[in-house]
Amino acid sequence: MDATLISLIAGLGGMFGWGVYDFFGGVYSKKIGPYKTLFWSQFSGVIFAALLFFVFTTPFTLTLQTLALLLGAALLYSAGYLFFMRGFEIGNISIVAAIMNLWAVFTMLFAFLCMGQRLSQLQFVGVLLILFGATLAAIHWGDIIDNKKFQLSLGVKETIVGAFFFGLFWNVSEVISEQIGWLPTTCFVKLFIIVLLFLLSLVSTRRISITGESGKTKSMILLMGCIEAGAVAIVNYGLAVGDAILITPIASALSIVTICMAILVLKEKVSKVQTLGMVIAVGGIIVTGL
Repeated sequence: MDATLISLIAGLGGMFGWGVYDFFGGVYSKKIGPYKTLFWSQFSGVIFAALLFFVFTTPFTLTLQTLALLLGAALLYSAGYLFFMRGFEIGNISIVAAIMNLWAVFTMLFAFLCMGQRLSQLQFVGVLLILFGATLAAIHWGDIIDNKKFQLSLGVKETIVGAFFFGLFWNVSEVISEQIGWLPTTCFVKLFIIVLLFLLSLVSTRRISITGESGKTKSMILLMGCIEAGAVAIVNYGLAVGDAILITPIASALSIVTICMAILVLKEKVSKVQTLGMVIAVGGIIVTGL
């Protein structure tokens, strides 16, 4: 198959897979809470990733440093998604999805400060667009106009914190992937996430049991994890045999899918200014990948 076609398919697979995962993550965070949603979706994801690992296994070597990085990556990923899903739980899914794009800004900032990587002029413009768009989407403009009162929309603060952790995660994940490969990195990070969330449930008031939930809820959460793991797999396969310059901007536009599903399926209401902010933020994330 042509490399360009593979790149297009991989980019679209990532965009739709991650976009759908985030949408249903928001839906079920409101229904059963972010902790259960994250735990069980990642549980099914690690099983799916393990199956891929046995099919596409490659040799790798684990060192104590790599294990420490894997544990750190799992902590960052867990914290990032718990804050994201908390934002989904209390806020507007379409607005939270737009604010999530700030993870790209934090990723680039940490890469600049800690790894010596530099932005192109076009990527710098993309960062500015993300910041500007996220600001427009985050603010409750009705209160400013009607009551002369500044107020962030619900879930925005939690989402910004989640974006910070995710920005760190992708830099750590990049280092690990260079050492042992993308598939072992995916499998071990997801495994450590499950272990960490399970241990946390034992020493806190958080509960992970979903025995009382409907069969539909259980099935959808498990399906979510497979979709997310599949998105990771197809994007990384595309990066291995295709062109990153084509895959990255397409896959990173996942917010388009999440926002559209929230507006079409849940009939969420957003102001015209916030809609403009979402469009600008999504445009910014696409530009940073060029």
